Amino acid sequence: MPAAIAAARRPFTNSAAPERLRAFLDSATFARPTLVLDIEKVAENYRALKAGLGKTHIHYAVKANPERAVLEALVAEGSRFDAASRQEIALCRAAGAQPQDISFGNTVKKPLDIAWAFAEGIDLFAADSAEELEKIAAHAPGTRVYIRFLVENSEADWPLSRKFGVPAEGVLELMDVAVVLGLRPVGISFHVGSQTRRAAMWRRVLEDVAKIWHAAVRKGHDLSLLNIGGGFPTYYGDPVEDPENYGRSVRGMVGELFGHVDYVMAEPGRGLVGNTGVIAAEVLLVARKRPSDIARWVTLDIGKFSGLAETMDEAIRYQIETTADGGEMGPCILAGPSCDSADVLYEKRPMQLPVALKAGDQVRILATGAYTTTYASIGFNGFPPLDVICI
Repeated sequence: MPAAIAAARRPFTNSAAPERLRAFLDSATFARPTLVLDIEKVAENYRALKAGLGKTHIHYAVKANPERAVLEALVAEGSRFDAASRQEIALCRAAGAQPQDISFGNTVKKPLDIAWAFAEGIDLFAADSAEELEKIAAHAPGTRVYIRFLVENSEADWPLSRKFGVPAEGVLELMDVAVVLGLRPVGISFHVGSQTRRAAMWRRVLEDVAKIWHAAVRKGHDLSLLNIGGGFPTYYGDPVEDPENYGRSVRGMVGELFGHVDYVMAEPGRGLVGNTGVIAAEVLLVARKRPSDIARWVTLDIGKFSGLAETMDEAIRYQIETTADGGEMGPCILAGPSCDSADVLYEKRPMQLPVALKAGDQVRILATGAYTTTYASIGFNGFPPLDVICI
Protein backbone atom coordinates (compact mmCIF):
# COMPACT_ATOMS: atom_id res chain seq x y z
CA MET A 1 0.00 0.00 0.00
CA PRO A 2 1.39 3.39 -0.93
CA ALA A 3 2.03 6.03 1.68
CA ALA A 4 -0.45 8.91 1.85
CA ILE A 5 1.42 11.90 3.19
CA ALA A 6 -0.44 14.68 4.97
CA ALA A 7 0.45 18.08 3.54
CA ALA A 8 -0.87 21.62 3.25
CA ARG A 9 -1.90 22.63 -0.27
CA ARG A 10 -4.46 24.58 -2.23
CA PRO A 11 -7.79 22.88 -1.52
CA PHE A 12 -10.40 21.55 -3.92
CA THR A 13 -13.51 23.73 -3.87
CA ASN A 14 -17.07 22.39 -4.17
CA SER A 15 -15.80 18.86 -4.81
CA ALA A 16 -18.40 16.37 -6.06
CA ALA A 17 -16.42 13.41 -4.74
CA PRO A 18 -18.45 11.21 -2.36
CA GLU A 19 -18.17 12.32 1.26
CA ARG A 20 -15.99 9.52 2.67
CA LEU A 21 -13.61 9.66 -0.25
CA ARG A 22 -13.49 13.46 -0.16
CA ALA A 23 -12.59 13.47 3.53
CA PHE A 24 -9.68 11.12 2.93
CA LEU A 25 -8.47 12.88 -0.21
CA ASP A 26 -8.58 16.29 1.49
CA SER A 27 -6.17 15.06 4.14
CA ALA A 28 -3.52 13.52 1.91
CA THR A 29 -1.19 13.92 -1.05
CA PHE A 30 0.21 11.12 -3.14
CA ALA A 31 3.59 10.34 -4.61
CA ARG A 32 2.06 9.09 -7.86
CA PRO A 33 -1.41 8.56 -9.38
CA THR A 34 -3.50 6.73 -6.80
CA LEU A 35 -6.96 5.21 -6.82
CA VAL A 36 -8.76 5.56 -3.49
CA LEU A 37 -11.61 3.08 -3.02
CA ASP A 38 -14.51 3.27 -0.57
CA ILE A 39 -15.21 -0.35 0.36
CA GLU A 40 -18.37 0.54 2.30
CA LYS A 41 -19.81 1.99 -0.90
CA VAL A 42 -19.18 -1.30 -2.69
CA ALA A 43 -21.41 -3.05 -0.16
CA GLU A 44 -24.03 -0.29 -0.39
CA ASN A 45 -24.15 -0.63 -4.17
CA TYR A 46 -24.53 -4.39 -3.92
CA ARG A 47 -27.44 -4.12 -1.52
CA ALA A 48 -29.22 -1.52 -3.67
CA LEU A 49 -28.88 -3.51 -6.89
CA LYS A 50 -29.81 -6.75 -5.13
CA ALA A 51 -32.97 -5.10 -3.78
CA GLY A 52 -34.00 -4.23 -7.32
CA LEU A 53 -33.00 -7.52 -8.95
CA GLY A 54 -34.82 -9.57 -6.32
CA LYS A 55 -34.22 -13.30 -6.71
CA THR A 56 -31.63 -12.73 -9.44
CA HIS A 57 -28.22 -14.04 -8.37
CA ILE A 58 -25.47 -11.44 -8.63
CA HIS A 59 -22.18 -12.75 -10.02
CA TYR A 60 -19.76 -9.83 -9.72
CA ALA A 61 -17.61 -9.38 -12.85
CA VAL A 62 -14.18 -9.63 -11.25
CA LYS A 63 -12.45 -7.94 -14.20
CA ALA A 64 -14.00 -4.60 -13.21
CA ASN A 65 -11.87 -4.42 -10.07
CA PRO A 66 -10.24 -7.50 -8.52
CA GLU A 67 -8.95 -5.73 -5.41
CA ARG A 68 -8.89 -8.16 -2.47
CA ALA A 69 -10.90 -5.82 -0.21
CA VAL A 70 -13.59 -5.46 -2.89
CA LEU A 71 -13.93 -9.23 -3.29
CA GLU A 72 -14.01 -9.83 0.46
CA ALA A 73 -16.72 -7.20 0.94
CA LEU A 74 -18.84 -8.81 -1.76
CA VAL A 75 -18.32 -12.30 -0.34
CA ALA A 76 -19.59 -10.96 3.01
CA GLU A 77 -22.68 -9.57 1.25
CA GLY A 78 -23.45 -12.94 -0.35
CA SER A 79 -22.30 -12.13 -3.87
CA ARG A 80 -21.27 -14.77 -6.36
CA PHE A 81 -18.66 -14.21 -9.06
CA ASP A 82 -18.01 -14.22 -12.80
CA ALA A 83 -14.35 -15.00 -13.47
CA ALA A 84 -12.60 -14.67 -16.82
CA SER A 85 -9.39 -16.54 -16.02
CA ARG A 86 -7.72 -19.04 -13.74
CA GLN A 87 -6.12 -16.13 -11.91
CA GLU A 88 -9.49 -14.46 -11.22
CA ILE A 89 -10.90 -17.73 -9.92
CA ALA A 90 -7.92 -18.00 -7.57
CA LEU A 91 -8.51 -14.43 -6.34
CA CYS A 92 -12.16 -15.22 -5.60
CA ARG A 93 -11.25 -18.40 -3.75
CA ALA A 94 -8.62 -16.55 -1.70
CA ALA A 95 -11.26 -13.97 -0.75
CA GLY A 96 -13.56 -16.72 0.55
CA ALA A 97 -15.82 -17.54 -2.41
CA GLN A 98 -16.93 -21.14 -2.81
CA PRO A 99 -16.50 -23.03 -6.13
CA GLN A 100 -20.26 -23.37 -6.64
CA ASP A 101 -20.54 -19.58 -6.52
CA ILE A 102 -18.10 -18.98 -9.39
CA SER A 103 -18.75 -19.24 -13.11
CA PHE A 104 -15.94 -19.39 -15.69
CA GLY A 105 -17.44 -16.79 -18.00
CA ASN A 106 -14.75 -16.30 -20.63
CA THR A 107 -15.79 -17.99 -23.88
CA VAL A 108 -12.14 -18.71 -24.78
CA LYS A 109 -10.09 -20.65 -22.23
CA LYS A 110 -6.85 -22.61 -22.12
CA PRO A 111 -7.38 -26.38 -21.78
CA LEU A 112 -5.08 -26.44 -18.74
CA ASP A 113 -7.13 -23.69 -17.08
CA ILE A 114 -10.38 -25.56 -17.77
CA ALA A 115 -8.91 -28.67 -16.16
CA TRP A 116 -7.62 -26.66 -13.20
CA ALA A 117 -11.01 -24.98 -12.65
CA PHE A 118 -12.78 -28.33 -12.87
CA ALA A 119 -10.41 -29.78 -10.27
CA GLU A 120 -11.18 -26.76 -8.06
CA GLY A 121 -14.89 -27.61 -8.22
CA ILE A 122 -16.05 -25.13 -10.87
CA ASP A 123 -19.06 -26.61 -12.66
CA LEU A 124 -20.34 -23.77 -14.87
CA PHE A 125 -18.59 -22.68 -18.08
CA ALA A 126 -19.37 -20.30 -20.95
CA ALA A 127 -18.87 -21.12 -24.63
CA ASP A 128 -19.65 -19.63 -28.04
CA SER A 129 -18.04 -22.16 -30.39
CA ALA A 130 -17.97 -25.89 -31.01
CA GLU A 131 -14.21 -25.99 -30.48
CA GLU A 132 -14.60 -24.45 -27.01
CA LEU A 133 -17.26 -27.01 -26.14
CA GLU A 134 -14.86 -29.76 -27.22
CA LYS A 135 -12.19 -28.38 -24.88
CA ILE A 136 -14.66 -28.23 -21.99
CA ALA A 137 -15.90 -31.77 -22.67
CA ALA A 138 -12.31 -33.06 -22.71
CA HIS A 139 -11.13 -31.31 -19.57
CA ALA A 140 -14.33 -30.78 -17.53
CA PRO A 141 -16.55 -33.67 -18.62
CA GLY A 142 -20.23 -33.59 -17.79
CA THR A 143 -20.24 -30.00 -16.58
CA ARG A 144 -22.88 -27.34 -17.16
CA VAL A 145 -22.43 -24.90 -20.01
CA TYR A 146 -24.27 -21.83 -21.21
CA ILE A 147 -24.05 -20.50 -24.74
CA ARG A 148 -23.37 -16.83 -25.31
CA PHE A 149 -25.60 -14.98 -27.77
CA LEU A 150 -24.12 -12.27 -30.02
CA VAL A 151 -25.86 -8.98 -29.19
CA GLU A 152 -26.16 -6.70 -32.21
CA ASN A 153 -28.78 -4.22 -30.95
CA SER A 154 -26.72 -2.66 -28.18
CA GLU A 155 -27.40 0.93 -27.13
CA ALA A 156 -24.54 0.92 -24.64
CA ASP A 157 -21.74 3.48 -24.44
CA TRP A 158 -19.23 0.59 -24.64
CA PRO A 159 -20.75 -2.14 -26.90
CA LEU A 160 -19.42 -5.69 -26.74
CA SER A 161 -20.90 -6.96 -29.97
CA ARG A 162 -17.84 -7.95 -32.05
CA LYS A 163 -15.76 -10.45 -30.14
CA PHE A 164 -18.19 -12.58 -28.14
CA GLY A 165 -21.21 -14.72 -28.86
CA VAL A 166 -22.92 -16.45 -31.78
CA PRO A 167 -26.00 -15.39 -33.78
CA ALA A 168 -29.42 -16.76 -32.87
CA GLU A 169 -29.26 -19.83 -35.10
CA GLY A 170 -25.86 -20.73 -33.71
CA VAL A 171 -27.06 -20.89 -30.10
CA LEU A 172 -29.31 -23.89 -30.70
CA GLU A 173 -26.70 -25.60 -32.87
CA LEU A 174 -24.14 -25.34 -30.07
CA MET A 175 -26.61 -26.68 -27.53
CA ASP A 176 -27.02 -29.75 -29.73
CA VAL A 177 -23.24 -30.11 -29.96
CA ALA A 178 -22.94 -29.85 -26.18
CA VAL A 179 -25.41 -32.71 -25.71
CA VAL A 180 -23.49 -34.91 -28.14
CA LEU A 181 -20.28 -34.14 -26.21
CA GLY A 182 -21.84 -35.20 -22.90
CA LEU A 183 -22.11 -31.69 -21.48
CA ARG A 184 -25.24 -30.18 -19.97
CA PRO A 185 -26.38 -27.07 -21.89
CA VAL A 186 -28.39 -25.36 -19.18
CA GLY A 187 -28.88 -21.88 -20.55
CA ILE A 188 -28.03 -18.76 -22.51
CA SER A 189 -25.92 -15.73 -21.72
CA PHE A 190 -25.62 -12.31 -23.35
CA HIS A 191 -24.32 -8.82 -22.60
CA VAL A 192 -26.23 -5.67 -23.54
CA GLY A 193 -22.97 -3.70 -23.49
CA SER A 194 -21.12 -1.87 -20.75
CA GLN A 195 -22.60 1.38 -19.43
CA THR A 196 -26.15 0.88 -20.70
CA ARG A 197 -27.49 4.03 -19.11
CA ARG A 198 -31.24 3.29 -19.04
CA ALA A 199 -32.98 0.03 -18.20
CA ALA A 200 -35.38 0.54 -21.12
CA MET A 201 -32.41 0.00 -23.47
CA TRP A 202 -32.46 -3.69 -22.51
CA ARG A 203 -35.87 -4.49 -24.04
CA ARG A 204 -34.86 -5.16 -27.64
CA VAL A 205 -32.02 -7.42 -26.57
CA LEU A 206 -34.20 -9.29 -24.07
CA GLU A 207 -36.84 -9.81 -26.75
CA ASP A 208 -34.20 -11.28 -29.09
CA VAL A 209 -32.87 -13.63 -26.40
CA ALA A 210 -36.37 -14.68 -25.32
CA LYS A 211 -37.14 -15.90 -28.85
CA ILE A 212 -34.05 -18.11 -28.77
CA TRP A 213 -34.82 -19.33 -25.25
CA HIS A 214 -38.34 -20.44 -26.11
CA ALA A 215 -37.17 -22.03 -29.37
CA ALA A 216 -34.58 -24.06 -27.44
CA VAL A 217 -37.20 -25.23 -24.97
CA ARG A 218 -39.51 -26.25 -27.81
CA LYS A 219 -36.62 -28.22 -29.30
CA GLY A 220 -36.35 -30.19 -26.06
CA HIS A 221 -33.49 -28.50 -24.24
CA ASP A 222 -34.05 -28.36 -20.49
CA LEU A 223 -33.00 -24.78 -19.80
CA SER A 224 -32.69 -23.60 -16.21
CA LEU A 225 -30.18 -20.73 -16.32
CA LEU A 226 -30.42 -17.28 -17.89
CA ASN A 227 -27.30 -15.14 -17.61
CA ILE A 228 -28.28 -11.53 -18.35
CA GLY A 229 -24.65 -10.34 -18.08
CA GLY A 230 -23.63 -6.83 -17.12
CA GLY A 231 -24.35 -3.38 -18.46
CA PHE A 232 -25.43 -1.83 -15.17
CA PRO A 233 -24.19 1.76 -15.28
CA THR A 234 -22.42 4.23 -13.06
CA TYR A 235 -22.66 8.02 -13.10
CA TYR A 236 -20.16 9.86 -15.32
CA GLY A 237 -22.13 13.06 -15.75
CA ASP A 238 -24.97 11.84 -17.96
CA PRO A 239 -28.11 10.83 -16.05
CA VAL A 240 -28.46 7.19 -15.01
CA GLU A 241 -31.20 5.48 -13.04
CA ASP A 242 -30.49 4.51 -9.45
CA PRO A 243 -29.43 0.85 -9.11
CA GLU A 244 -32.51 -0.35 -7.25
CA ASN A 245 -35.02 1.00 -9.77
CA TYR A 246 -32.79 0.02 -12.67
CA GLY A 247 -32.51 -3.55 -11.37
CA ARG A 248 -36.25 -3.74 -10.73
CA SER A 249 -37.01 -2.65 -14.30
CA VAL A 250 -34.65 -5.20 -15.84
CA ARG A 251 -35.94 -8.01 -13.63
CA GLY A 252 -39.52 -7.08 -14.55
CA MET A 253 -38.76 -7.38 -18.26
CA VAL A 254 -37.08 -10.74 -17.69
CA GLY A 255 -40.17 -12.07 -15.90
CA GLU A 256 -42.46 -10.72 -18.59
CA LEU A 257 -40.53 -12.18 -21.53
CA PHE A 258 -39.16 -15.45 -20.14
CA GLY A 259 -41.64 -16.53 -17.50
CA HIS A 260 -40.24 -18.72 -14.73
CA VAL A 261 -36.50 -19.39 -14.89
CA ASP A 262 -34.89 -21.48 -12.16
CA TYR A 263 -31.70 -19.44 -12.00
CA VAL A 264 -31.32 -15.91 -13.33
CA MET A 265 -27.83 -14.52 -12.92
CA ALA A 266 -26.47 -11.02 -13.52
CA GLU A 267 -22.83 -9.99 -13.89
CA PRO A 268 -22.53 -6.35 -12.80
CA GLY A 269 -19.05 -4.89 -12.59
CA ARG A 270 -19.07 -1.16 -13.31
CA GLY A 271 -22.47 -0.79 -11.58
CA LEU A 272 -21.04 -2.14 -8.31
CA VAL A 273 -17.65 -0.44 -8.17
CA GLY A 274 -17.56 2.43 -10.67
CA ASN A 275 -18.65 5.17 -8.27
CA THR A 276 -16.62 3.80 -5.35
CA GLY A 277 -13.27 5.23 -6.46
CA VAL A 278 -11.51 8.51 -7.18
CA ILE A 279 -8.08 8.82 -8.77
CA ALA A 280 -5.76 11.48 -7.37
CA ALA A 281 -3.44 12.79 -10.10
CA GLU A 282 -1.40 15.86 -11.04
CA VAL A 283 -1.02 18.26 -13.96
CA LEU A 284 2.43 18.00 -15.58
CA LEU A 285 2.09 20.60 -18.32
CA VAL A 286 -0.36 23.09 -19.82
CA ALA A 287 0.63 24.37 -23.27
CA ARG A 288 -0.57 25.29 -26.73
CA LYS A 289 1.02 23.60 -29.76
CA ARG A 290 0.53 26.75 -31.85
CA PRO A 291 -0.26 30.32 -30.76
CA SER A 292 -3.47 30.15 -32.80
CA ASP A 293 -4.78 27.01 -31.08
CA ILE A 294 -8.02 27.47 -29.16
CA ALA A 295 -7.61 24.32 -27.05
CA ARG A 296 -4.70 23.92 -24.65
CA TRP A 297 -2.95 20.59 -24.19
CA VAL A 298 -3.09 19.43 -20.58
CA THR A 299 -0.72 16.57 -19.78
CA LEU A 300 -1.49 14.55 -16.64
CA ASP A 301 0.70 12.06 -14.79
CA ILE A 302 -1.85 9.36 -15.70
CA GLY A 303 -3.03 8.29 -19.14
CA LYS A 304 -4.36 5.48 -21.31
CA PHE A 305 -1.58 3.11 -20.34
CA SER A 306 -1.72 3.79 -16.61
CA GLY A 307 -5.41 3.31 -15.85
CA LEU A 308 -7.53 5.41 -18.23
CA ALA A 309 -7.86 2.95 -21.12
CA GLU A 310 -11.61 3.48 -21.21
CA THR A 311 -11.04 6.94 -22.68
CA MET A 312 -10.37 5.05 -25.91
CA ASP A 313 -12.68 6.47 -28.60
CA GLU A 314 -13.81 8.81 -25.80
CA ALA A 315 -16.50 6.27 -24.87
CA ILE A 316 -16.24 6.92 -21.13
CA ARG A 317 -15.96 10.60 -20.22
CA TYR A 318 -14.80 10.94 -16.65
CA GLN A 319 -15.64 13.98 -14.56
CA ILE A 320 -12.50 15.85 -13.58
CA GLU A 321 -11.91 18.31 -10.74
CA THR A 322 -8.83 20.46 -10.17
CA THR A 323 -7.44 22.73 -7.50
CA ALA A 324 -7.77 25.58 -10.02
CA ASP A 325 -11.56 25.26 -10.27
CA GLY A 326 -13.77 28.26 -9.62
CA GLY A 327 -12.82 30.65 -12.40
CA GLU A 328 -13.06 30.99 -16.17
CA MET A 329 -13.09 27.74 -18.14
CA GLY A 330 -11.72 26.88 -21.57
CA PRO A 331 -11.33 23.88 -23.90
CA CYS A 332 -8.49 21.43 -23.22
CA ILE A 333 -7.14 18.32 -24.89
CA LEU A 334 -6.05 15.83 -22.23
CA ALA A 335 -3.00 13.63 -22.66
CA GLY A 336 -1.12 11.08 -20.59
CA PRO A 337 2.58 11.20 -19.66
CA SER A 338 3.97 8.44 -21.89
CA CYS A 339 6.02 8.88 -25.05
CA ASP A 340 3.29 7.35 -27.21
CA SER A 341 1.19 9.45 -29.55
CA ALA A 342 -1.84 7.25 -28.81
CA ASP A 343 -1.78 8.42 -25.19
CA VAL A 344 -4.37 11.15 -25.79
CA LEU A 345 -7.57 11.04 -23.74
CA TYR A 346 -10.05 13.63 -24.99
CA GLU A 347 -9.31 15.31 -28.34
CA LYS A 348 -12.44 14.87 -30.44
CA ARG A 349 -14.45 16.58 -27.74
CA PRO A 350 -12.08 18.70 -25.63
CA MET A 351 -12.90 19.10 -21.94
CA GLN A 352 -13.66 22.40 -20.26
CA LEU A 353 -10.99 23.05 -17.63
CA PRO A 354 -9.90 26.19 -15.76
CA VAL A 355 -7.99 28.84 -17.70
CA ALA A 356 -5.81 29.24 -14.60
CA LEU A 357 -4.76 25.57 -14.66
CA LYS A 358 -0.98 25.07 -14.46
CA ALA A 359 1.65 22.44 -13.82
CA GLY A 360 1.54 21.17 -10.26
CA ASP A 361 -2.21 21.59 -9.84
CA GLN A 362 -3.91 18.56 -8.34
CA VAL A 363 -6.58 16.61 -10.20
CA ARG A 364 -9.33 14.25 -9.10
CA ILE A 365 -10.86 11.88 -11.63
CA LEU A 366 -14.26 10.80 -10.33
CA ALA A 367 -16.04 7.44 -10.63
CA THR A 368 -12.88 5.51 -11.47
CA GLY A 369 -13.50 2.43 -9.34
CA ALA A 370 -14.06 0.22 -12.40
CA TYR A 371 -11.70 -0.73 -15.23
CA THR A 372 -8.76 1.41 -14.15
CA THR A 373 -6.32 -0.68 -12.10
CA THR A 374 -7.08 -3.70 -14.30
CA TYR A 375 -6.15 -1.78 -17.43
CA ALA A 376 -3.02 -0.16 -16.00
CA SER A 377 0.28 -1.27 -17.53
CA ILE A 378 3.14 -2.45 -15.38
CA GLY A 379 5.91 0.03 -16.03
CA PHE A 380 5.35 1.24 -19.62
CA ASN A 381 7.95 3.98 -20.22
CA GLY A 382 9.10 3.33 -16.66
CA PHE A 383 5.98 4.81 -15.09
CA PRO A 384 4.84 2.72 -12.11
CA PRO A 385 1.37 1.11 -12.05
CA LEU A 386 -1.60 2.84 -10.51
CA ASP A 387 -1.51 2.71 -6.71
CA VAL A 388 -4.56 1.70 -4.70
CA ILE A 389 -5.71 2.66 -1.21
CA CYS A 390 -8.87 1.10 0.28
CA ILE A 391 -10.73 2.93 3.03
